[in-house]
Amino acid sequence: MSKDTNRRDFIGYSFAAVAAVGGAASLVGMKQVWDPLPSVLAGGFTEVDLSVLKAGEPETFTWRGKPIFVLKKTSDMEDNKRDLVVGSDRYTVAIGLCTHLGCIPAWKKDQWKCACHGGEFNASGQQTFGPPPRPLDLPPFEVKGNTIVLGNEGPEYKQIADAMMA
Repeated sequence: MSKDTNRRDFIGYSFAAVAAVGGAASLVGMKQVWDPLPSVLAGGFTEVDLSVLKAGEPETFTWRGKPIFVLKKTSDMEDNKRDLVVGSDRYTVAIGLCTHLGCIPAWKKDQWKCACHGGEFNASGQQTFGPPPRPLDLPPFEVKGNTIVLGNEGPEYKQIADAMMA
């Protein structure tokens, strides 16, 4: 009888070991399926180095498949409540899609012009002419030294968003 008990115990322990390994493997597989893809994580945040921007020449960056306009303002460009102030420099940060039909405006001299329906936005991203119903949208961002991180809502973003609502 002791041989049957030992064999039965061995089979029970073996089954428990196989079940534990299978359960652990399935949990690892489920975690991999639930985690976002690396491309999604990489697209969630974009860092923009402000120190390399030239005054009066906007740069376009991509964040989550959208163009983001960042303009370092010159001293002759008017101050605006939408301006991001970093040190002594002022910047315009805006999603580069026309608020009328979603076209991408082009920078012409000192303003963005939308070729589709003639909409115009000044250097601060506010609509000045045409059918756009509102200024260029503000992407969420956070300032870290001389860098902005698109995708995080920092205190500077909240301050500008609140000023736009007022």
